[in-house]
Amino acid sequence: MKLTIHAVGRMKSGPEKELGDRYYERFAKTGPAVGLEFGGIIETPEGRGQTADERQREEGRKLLGTLQAGTALLLLDERGKNLSSKELARQIGSMRDNGRKALVIAIGGPDGHPVELRDKADLVLSFGALTWPHQLVRVLLGEQLYRTATILAGHPYHRA
Repeated sequence: MKLTIHAVGRMKSGPEKELGDRYYERFAKTGPAVGLEFGGIIETPEGRGQTADERQREEGRKLLGTLQAGTALLLLDERGKNLSSKELARQIGSMRDNGRKALVIAIGGPDGHPVELRDKADLVLSFGALTWPHQLVRVLLGEQLYRTATILAGHPYHRA
């Protein structure tokens, strides 16, 4: 299953980008052994609408425009499910095992995702009730994807 990240906003150079890149590289090397291919990160600019709803809708349309038929959609959103790392690995493994050829994981802009997009998602995931800076979310996601691959492979990286 090809896994791609769709992120609203751009990751600037710095220590957060370096750390995120390190985890995405680890995932790219570890994932293929368990049927997960890293398709990279697609960055799109923030919406230019006057209101939060307009910006959300614009960003959501851009995301939907990139999805091919049969692609699973996982949104990161504070209203989503708070899963353990093992549960996230099980969810992604299940999508893979049920024949999904692609998965897009979407990181929204500062206003989040529109309700219509959340309703279409296969999974809405939260990294907790706290609000995280975009740069740290990218790092956390990279680490969790690497952890997912190691859990599915039975590797001891995940010891809990």
